Amino acid sequence: MGLTHSSTGLGAVDGGLVIEKLSPSDRVIALAGNPNVGKSTLFNALTGMNQHTGNWPGKTVSNAQGHCQRGEQGYVLVDLPGTYSLMAHSAEEEVARNFICFGKSDAVAVVCDATCLERNLNLVLQTLELTPNVVVCVNLMDEARRKGISIDFAELSRRLGVPVVGTVGRKKKTLNALLDALDTVAGEGRTSKPLVYYPKRMEESIAALEPHLRPVCGERLPVRWLALKLLEGDGPLLREASAFLGVDLLSDEPLMAETRAQREELDRWGFGGERVRDFMVSALVSAAERLCRGVVLHEKTAYDQTDRRLDRVLTSRGTGYPIMIALLALVFWLTIVGANYPSELLTQALFWVQDRLTGLFAALHAPDWLHGALVLGVYRTLAWVVGVMLPPMAIFFPLFTLLEDAGYLPRIAYNLDKPFRACKACGKQALTMAMGFGCNAAGIVGCRIIDSPRERLLAILTNNFVPCNGRFPTLIAVLTMFFVGTAGGFGASALSAMLLTLVILLGVGMTFAATRFLSATVLKGAPSSFTLELPPYRKPQVGRVIVRSIFDRTLFVLGRAAAVAAPAGLLLWVMANVTVGGATLLSHCAAFLDPFARLMGLDGVILMAFILGFPANEIVIPIILMAYLAQGSLLELDSLAEMRELFVANGWTWVTAVNVMIFSLMHWPCSTTLLTIKKETGSWRWTALAALLPTAAGMALCMVFTFFARLVGG
Repeated sequence: MGLTHSSTGLGAVDGGLVIEKLSPSDRVIALAGNPNVGKSTLFNALTGMNQHTGNWPGKTVSNAQGHCQRGEQGYVLVDLPGTYSLMAHSAEEEVARNFICFGKSDAVAVVCDATCLERNLNLVLQTLELTPNVVVCVNLMDEARRKGISIDFAELSRRLGVPVVGTVGRKKKTLNALLDALDTVAGEGRTSKPLVYYPKRMEESIAALEPHLRPVCGERLPVRWLALKLLEGDGPLLREASAFLGVDLLSDEPLMAETRAQREELDRWGFGGERVRDFMVSALVSAAERLCRGVVLHEKTAYDQTDRRLDRVLTSRGTGYPIMIALLALVFWLTIVGANYPSELLTQALFWVQDRLTGLFAALHAPDWLHGALVLGVYRTLAWVVGVMLPPMAIFFPLFTLLEDAGYLPRIAYNLDKPFRACKACGKQALTMAMGFGCNAAGIVGCRIIDSPRERLLAILTNNFVPCNGRFPTLIAVLTMFFVGTAGGFGASALSAMLLTLVILLGVGMTFAATRFLSATVLKGAPSSFTLELPPYRKPQVGRVIVRSIFDRTLFVLGRAAAVAAPAGLLLWVMANVTVGGATLLSHCAAFLDPFARLMGLDGVILMAFILGFPANEIVIPIILMAYLAQGSLLELDSLAEMRELFVANGWTWVTAVNVMIFSLMHWPCSTTLLTIKKETGSWRWTALAALLPTAAGMALCMVFTFFARLVGG
């Protein structure tokens, strides 16, 4: 029986989340799993394009829901955040746990990686402690077969007491068995027996608490699990449970008196305090190992050996870093070369529309100021941002996602874990830093993968030290004009990519320095431990990657940038066309800033261009051209050689060019990034620090470089 997709309509609220149903008989299925197990692939295969995303109530964690119809039965799938555990350390784990506990889903499908099933069973066992309505979906069976791994599903199902099915997320025909199992589990009242056993003293404490909990829990929450959480002292969860049950567990004196007595008894036996959770984790690991014994069989294959050989090269100290740098340079080269022609065509098309708008305003006899403000100001700036920003993003984001899909990005985090730990930060910051190359706002959002609030804040505050693609046009143009040459060709583009990579490495170095500085001052603390799974190498799904990158990342970021570029264009036009005392507002501001800018090896026009480029870094060079030529709107010269002549005529030297690149690399984040920082941190204080930190570093570095350059006659 095949799957069909249809639109959702009816709304119901479960666990604070609005569930969109097509009909009241639709069954709500929670889709849980570790990161990198193919859960999103399964979700997409089951729901097709019939999905919508949002945020969990009160959280910045995104959710995705989708609907599929199989015969007469409809399913609403809720794609939970990827998590290794339900012992919540992060917002993602808390969301997944709370929806399974309190979301009233009809069943939970826990997606596991067939190549490392034992480790994934940790999450399965924790889910089974919460609900018996579970289906274990062992995904990536094609990779398991290539690695010589076979699994006895029938025996594992017997041991777990729930259905176990094997799937290949990319092949829809393998998903029918999953839906069959979900239909069975969701349609019957099930009970479960404990699969995880704790030390005898802990089991006695659990048994002592259970009689106090049965009257308030009834069938709504598992008594054994809630007793464990009382012994563990998980305050936030107990408050959530109290709200769900309508009873304040923490104010129930007989229950809390028994809980205190059992905790004291556990202390005497050496199980108390933080050690309760340690023993819980140990019991889960032992249970997973026991359940997999004799069920999962391994046979060494060439495929497995290939993964190991690749890891020896890509994660070794000797070759890991050079390969990372070489790949970074390759990505930049592909972005530079690939974006030039599409950017030119797109800009020409958008400016053709501008000419038509000009003709329309003329036909309507609109006043010149209105045409200037709306067409030459708002529209021209917007067209410039879109024309310059869209093609590089449309190339960079898919390349970045292909590396992610192939399994290489976790290797980057592994390689950079040691230097980040030396800065008292988290190795996952390497992933968010890499995302910042495409867009700093996307990198800030990506910091959600870091569990520790302190380390997440470190990653957010320092993400702007790596340049987004909005700053690439300025960096590439200056590099080409003053250090590469304007002849063009493969050699010039390759040299530009290499020099750009060196500039990027300076930004990475400053990221480490700023992270270390913050860790020693306002964000003191020791680095936390974290689990980083190195997924198997996979052949990327190129088509899906391109679509996902363009719609989920490129257009999202472009939309935000365009929203702030339009009003900025109006302000820019006003400053360039309103005169006071015979000079424009732009000229007055540039003259005011000039003395300070000279200390940085710049001039007032350049510094003013960076200030007006706050909404979008792409317009910095056009603003400089507009000011030097005393024009009333953004413009572009026909060639880089012509642009270089103009800059040199206005006092630029190689020292000016270097300082422009340094300050382009390190100055305040764009408006889109700052708004994202405010949203993620919820604090204007941290947002202000995120702006001041790179700006102060950039100004100081420019001043120091200018001082020494002048000493040697630069």
